[in-house]
Amino acid sequence: MEIKELKWERRLVWDVVSDEEKSRIFEFADDYKKFLSANKTEREVVETFVSELKAHGFRDISEGGDKVFMVNRGKALAAVAFGEKPLSEGVRIVASHIDVPRIDMKPVPLYEDTGIAMMDTHYYGGIKKFHWVARPLAIHGVVVKEDGRVVKVVFGESPDEPVLTIEDLLPHLARKAQYGKKIEEAIPGEKLNLIVGSIPLPDKENKDRVKLAILKLLNDKYGIVEEDFISAEIEIVPA
Repeated sequence: MEIKELKWERRLVWDVVSDEEKSRIFEFADDYKKFLSANKTEREVVETFVSELKAHGFRDISEGGDKVFMVNRGKALAAVAFGEKPLSEGVRIVASHIDVPRIDMKPVPLYEDTGIAMMDTHYYGGIKKFHWVARPLAIHGVVVKEDGRVVKVVFGESPDEPVLTIEDLLPHLARKAQYGKKIEEAIPGEKLNLIVGSIPLPDKENKDRVKLAILKLLNDKYGIVEEDFISAEIEIVPA
């Protein structure tokens, strides 16, 4: 064996895969991008997985069968396909988490400050806070009404809805407030409040007219009122 054959050289994958394999790679990536765009919360992922499982012959565990699934509170899922060999010969297990770092909405979050409607938040997981400012955001989640009905909320994704965002300082204002700090301190977590509106209701007799305008939008679309936020689970996600 020649000396040069002893050494392994790293090669780009694009130099070794066939055209057919490249097509499959891009097809997989395109499907994955669509999945990520359509499923931004645990609940949405579970709903999609349940639809896929049913399409492949799985049934709810209460119905029995050899291909079953079980949903836990709408946010976790287990699926089982029973084999022909005894359990003593082993099982194949695939496990994955579907929760992600995100920003959650606090109970009764909506308030108005200096003519801007905002929502109070707290972050979940080890987010990089600078990723979440000055970019379009949306709210996804569920609201449990007084009569027990569960209302699905997706707000900020449609072109005819407000563009939601979390503010950041302009460069000339950030010089003293941010530039000298460590990156995890430059944008405090308690400042990650969501801007949801700035156009007030026309009735000047009302107080907090911008907040009321947002409440009216939510009521017109989802039939919810401010008190419903107490029994809501709403997450802030990239739009």
